[in-house]
Amino acid sequence: MDLYEHQGKELLREHGLETLQGIVAETPEEARAAAEKLGGPVAVKAQVLTGGRGKAGGIKVVHSPDEAEEAARQILGMDIRGHTVRKVLVEGGAEIESEMYLSVTVDREAKQPLILFSTEGGVEIEEVAETNPGAIVRLHVDPLIGLQPYQIREITFSADLSGDTAKGVGKTLQNLYSAFQKLDASLVEINPLVVTADGKVLTLDSKVTVDNSSLYRHKDIADLHDVEAADPEEQRAQEAGLQYVKLEGDVGILGNGAGLVMSTLDVVAQAGGEPANFCDVGGGADAEKISTALDIVTSNRQVKSVLFNIFGGITRGDEVARGLLSAIEQTDISLPIVVRLDGTNAEEGRQILAENTPPNVHTEETMLDAARRAVELAKDGGQ
Repeated sequence: MDLYEHQGKELLREHGLETLQGIVAETPEEARAAAEKLGGPVAVKAQVLTGGRGKAGGIKVVHSPDEAEEAARQILGMDIRGHTVRKVLVEGGAEIESEMYLSVTVDREAKQPLILFSTEGGVEIEEVAETNPGAIVRLHVDPLIGLQPYQIREITFSADLSGDTAKGVGKTLQNLYSAFQKLDASLVEINPLVVTADGKVLTLDSKVTVDNSSLYRHKDIADLHDVEAADPEEQRAQEAGLQYVKLEGDVGILGNGAGLVMSTLDVVAQAGGEPANFCDVGGGADAEKISTALDIVTSNRQVKSVLFNIFGGITRGDEVARGLLSAIEQTDISLPIVVRLDGTNAEEGRQILAENTPPNVHTEETMLDAARRAVELAKDGGQ
C-alpha cells in the first residue's frame, strides 16, 4: 500500500527522522491559513500516489499567504498521471546546501534489503542510473544480522562526507532502515535528503510503501488507505476477496493461482500481446466469484479480449464453466473470451462450454494457443 507524502513523513518522524513542519490543506483557504501559521517561504505540494509531481507543476514554492492560496487553487483538482489532487501539503522552507538520495527497498533476486544512496538527489533515481550510474552506491543488508556500523561508514565515505554531516546522514540511514523493518515496508525512499546551511540533515520528500500482506499487523497504517484514490476495479476486487492488479495492456487475464496467472502474463507477452491486468480468483472459486472476477476484468475499458486460464486442482472445471456462462449472462459481456481448461473435471467443463457456448467464447487446449488467440482477437479490436 502506497502512502501519501505527509503520511509517510509522519511514520518516519516516529522512527527518528527529521522533517520540516507541514500542514495538510484541502482548500485554497486552508493553504493560506497554513502559510500564515508557518511563516516565511513555503512549498505547496500536491499529495498524490504517484511520482513526477514537480514536472507536472504539482509543487510550487511561494513567499506569501496570498501566493500559497493561489498555488493551492492551481494545484487542487490537477490530474497528475491519472491521479486527481485532492490535498496539498504546505511545508516550511529551508536553506539547502546539498541534496542526496537515500532509499531501502527489497531486492527480490538477492532476497535481501537493498540500500541505494546517491549524492545526486532531487531527481528521479532512474534518471541518475541512466546518466551517471557511478553516482549510485548499492549495498545489500543481511536481514539476519541487520545494518552494521561499517556499512553505514561505507555509505558516508562514498560521498566524502565528514563531521556532523556524516553523523547526520549515518543516523538517518540507521533510522530509515529501522523504519523499513518495523513498518514491514517494501520501499522507504527519501528524495531529496538535504543538508541545510546550519548542518541539519532533513527528509525533504519521502515515499513509503507497506507490504499489503503485513497490514493485519499494522491496523493504524491500514486505516490510512484512501478508498477514494484507489483504482475502482482494484477496490472492487479487494472487497470481493480477489487478487487483482491493473496493468497497461488490452488482454484481460483471469486464472486460479498466482503462479499460473504470472505464467499467463508471460505467455501473453511471448505471443506479442500486453496484459491488461493480473487477476487471481484463487483455489476453490465458485461460479459467483468467477462471475464477479470476469465483470471486474471487463469493466476496464482498455480490455479488448479476455484470456481465462484455469488449471483445476481445488477449482473444478465444471464450476469454472458454469461461472463463466453465468457471468456472461448476468453482465451481457460481448468481448471475445478465450478459455483454456485443464485439470480436475476439465473434460466436463469443456463439454458444458461446447453445449452452451455463446459466439464470443472460444476454447483452446493449450496455454500458448489460448494466448495467441487472445492476442489476435485483441489486435482485431475485440471483433
